[in-house]
Amino acid sequence: MQNYTGVDYFNMDELLSEDEIMVRDSVRDFVSAEIIPIIEEYNRESKFPHQLISKMAELSLFGITLPQKYGCAGMNSVVYGLAMQELERGDSGIRSFVSVQSSLVMYPIYTFGSEAQKDFWLPKLASGEKIGCFGLTEPDFGSNPGGMITKAEKVDGGYLLNGAKMWITNGTLADIAVVWAKLDGKVKGFLVEKGTKGFTAPEMKGKHSLRASVTSELIFDNVFIPEENLLPNSDGLKSPLMCLNQARYGIAWGVVGSMMACYDSALNYAKSRIQFGKPIAGFQMTQEKLVYFLTEITKAQLLNLQLGRLKDNGKLRFQQVSMAKRNNCEIALTVARMSREILGANGILDEYPVMRHAANLESVKTYEGTHEMHTLIIGEDITGLPAFS
Repeated sequence: MQNYTGVDYFNMDELLSEDEIMVRDSVRDFVSAEIIPIIEEYNRESKFPHQLISKMAELSLFGITLPQKYGCAGMNSVVYGLAMQELERGDSGIRSFVSVQSSLVMYPIYTFGSEAQKDFWLPKLASGEKIGCFGLTEPDFGSNPGGMITKAEKVDGGYLLNGAKMWITNGTLADIAVVWAKLDGKVKGFLVEKGTKGFTAPEMKGKHSLRASVTSELIFDNVFIPEENLLPNSDGLKSPLMCLNQARYGIAWGVVGSMMACYDSALNYAKSRIQFGKPIAGFQMTQEKLVYFLTEITKAQLLNLQLGRLKDNGKLRFQQVSMAKRNNCEIALTVARMSREILGANGILDEYPVMRHAANLESVKTYEGTHEMHTLIIGEDITGLPAFS
């Protein structure tokens, strides 16, 4: 894997700038050297590799698109996408960690926070000194976030927060949680700091997916939030949905990395596995699968690149992000499952990455909007008729 060169059947590198290629290759080398050699062990033990945090910070992966004045890289959205692609070639859980830190913690603080909040938190989050999480989903409200029951009540000097959040990546690790709650019936964002009285974040155990990622509950029992920890520019449900759009963009790119890993593993295995006197790569049915993988990877790459250019030009619509997230997650899971078929019984061993990617992608397909919800988002866009209300 040290000499991994990627998948570029349509010469897409010709469409990338030197900076975009440089960052992509740096993250690619990091994944090959630091993540792939250890990830199966951490996945097996259901542990997160904490030692990677400082190394990813050194690569400026946290808040990579935010301004340099906050200690961030100030790069474009295509760079961010390419970085997510390479990280997920290593593992969806590692990409999720960076996505949450960047798109769901740093982005809302930058977009909805006060200058004091930005000046204090963003450099610490960029350096990896502080870790964040994002609290929107609740035990009974996932696809319908507007139904949330977590509430904030105005009191002297701040707010009292009560409720619970579920399926929160990084929750137990986090120093700061960006939490969404209803204040007088309107959704607002709050910064909840670790150690605040009444706030707990127990880790969720027993996962068959994203095992190298920390997933948590967030529980708020009369948690006092000082006035200065309200995100002053948060304005209703559209604010957390803007954050989700950032995260979905990164997912659309990330799962291409999973596809690339599965394709590479299946291709190399098929060329070396001898059955009936020749490599199984020489059989028509195997070649049909491999050609399908390569074609779908190429289509997803081109889709993502245009998505990134639209985003950088300020022309991106959230329905376009839904299409990319919906398509790429569905195809990535199919590629992982079919790759396991090429590997046969060996495909279930963690000597190969495909079963881990398949299990992870079951979660990635579901979070940040299910396949069905993205279908309905696009359906409403093209018909003008909402099917979910």
